[in-house]
Amino acid sequence: MAKLSIIARDKKKEKLVARYAAKRKALKAAGDYAGLDKLPRSSSPVRLRSRCKLTGRPRGYMSKFGLCRNQFRQMANEGKNTRTNQG
Repeated sequence: MAKLSIIARDKKKEKLVARYAAKRKALKAAGDYAGLDKLPRSSSPVRLRSRCKLTGRPRGYMSKFGLCRNQFRQMANEGKNTRTNQG
């Protein structure tokens, strides 16, 4: 399992991206790159990292299910429905 601080940091980045999405889109459309530079770095969607919803593991992430391969396989072996556990 990933450190809780890293998981919390990613959640914070997700909120920041959502907060500045409209402003970022407007600045890009206007071609105002100086204005884009003034926005917080972490408000860029490129800086987000896909993580498992259960463990926070960044590698082996399956976007269709929102889980890493390890958790997906464990749930499949137990016969659980992986689509209902998406956060």
